[in-house]
Amino acid sequence: MSPRSVSFVPRTQSRAIDRLARGAHAFHRFAHHPLCGEYEGEVVRIGRRIRVCRGCSFAALGGLIGLFLGAIVGMPLPFAVVLLAAAGALVAAVPRTRSKLPSRFLPSVFAAAAAGSGARAADVPGALVLLAALGAVAFAVLRYRRRGPDRGPCVNCPERDRPVACRGYARIVRRERAFRRVVASRFRLEELGP
Repeated sequence: MSPRSVSFVPRTQSRAIDRLARGAHAFHRFAHHPLCGEYEGEVVRIGRRIRVCRGCSFAALGGLIGLFLGAIVGMPLPFAVVLLAAAGALVAAVPRTRSKLPSRFLPSVFAAAAAGSGARAADVPGALVLLAALGAVAFAVLRYRRRGPDRGPCVNCPERDRPVACRGYARIVRRERAFRRVVASRFRLEELGP
């Protein structure tokens, strides 16, 4: 590797570049899906600009509701274990589906309620339920990340094999190009990479 292939960017410039990147891509940072009509059901619009993933929104809302139910309202630990088993069964049984209620919301409510109840119990069985719930959530997240998002609509898209970005990614690509122009002019960097 030649010395010219690695460049040094001072920490202040690096942080400024990171802030610019976050601003440039804030509108789709939590969308996880292309921004075309085929994925309209997978994305929630907030205002005119911001998009978030419907599944992640349902999981976060379910987690908050479940934590409230478990930690504040409370439930007996045997019932919490049943809820945790139900969450696992839902995650395992529900295939990729358009409805996020059985695949994201309900498992999140059940697992978070079990975790909250375990934490509220403040004893050894409660700690075991809490650890089991946290482990189940970590397992579900890892499983989802390995599986990846559903790209089914992209398979039959006529724009898939074009040399330019499809309409689902066109805004993202435009933002990235604008971001690179701003950074190059502002910091006089030769290149930011591929």
